[in-house]
Amino acid sequence: MVAPKVIVDHVSYRYGGRMALKDISLKVQSNAITVLLGPAGGGKTTLLRLINRLNDLVEDTSMEGKVLLDGKDIYAPGLDVTALRRRVGMVFALPLPLPLSIAENVRYGPRLAGIGDRQRLDEIVEKSLVAAALWDEVKDRLDDPAAALSGGQQQRLCIARSLALAPEVLLLDEPTSGLDPISTRKVEESLYELKQHFTIIIVPHSIQQAARLADYAAFFLMGELIEYRPGDQLFITPQDRRTIDYVTGRFG
Repeated sequence: MVAPKVIVDHVSYRYGGRMALKDISLKVQSNAITVLLGPAGGGKTTLLRLINRLNDLVEDTSMEGKVLLDGKDIYAPGLDVTALRRRVGMVFALPLPLPLSIAENVRYGPRLAGIGDRQRLDEIVEKSLVAAALWDEVKDRLDDPAAALSGGQQQRLCIARSLALAPEVLLLDEPTSGLDPISTRKVEESLYELKQHFTIIIVPHSIQQAARLADYAAFFLMGELIEYRPGDQLFITPQDRRTIDYVTGRFG
C-alpha cells in the first residue's frame, strides 16, 4: 500500500484563546482529491494554511501535534520553509494574478527559484498552462496583461502559477467561489487531470462540488473532524448524524 503523502497527527491549533482545531488526525493519500467540507468556522482553511506554514507569522497562536510530508515533520527545527512551499502550493478563493503578462505570471516563481534559461522557462509556461486547462485559450496572447483575463481564466492562471514550481501537493481554498458555472466546470475538469500527477486538498464552495470532486472527504464542525472516509461512502452512507444532517442540507 502506498504511504500517505500528508499525515496530520493529533493537531490542535489556537488563535489566542479560541480553539480552531481540536485534536485532528487524518492521512491524505497521494494522487487523489481530498475534500475538506463543513460550515464556515470549522477549521478547514486553518488546516490548509498549516500544511504549508502560512500561519507562521500570525501572532498569539499555538499548535500541538505534527504535520508530516512524506513522513517528515514540516515543523521540525531548521526546516527550509521556502523549499516546503515549493513542494506545497496554495491557491486562494480570490484570484490574484500579478500585474504582469500572462506568461510572466507563470515565469515569476521559477525565475525566483533560479531558473534563467528562456527556453526552459517557455517550456514551464506551456506545460503549466496546459495542466491548468488554460493553454488553448491564451497561447496566442501570452504577452497580454493577466488582468485582461476573465475571472475563471485568472483563477486557472493562479493554478498554473503554482504548478510552475512543480509542487507535489496543491492546496485550494474555495478556488471557484466567485466563478460562474462554466468557469467552475473548467476548473474542476482541470483538477481531475491534475490529480494524476499531484496530491490535491481542496475546500470546496458547495456540498455539490465536494461530492463531484472527492476521492476522500473530511467533514469538519467547530474545529473537530467528525468523519473522514472515501468520498462515495461519506456522501452516500455517512456514519455520523451530524454528517448526515450537513450533506442532506439540514444545517450549514
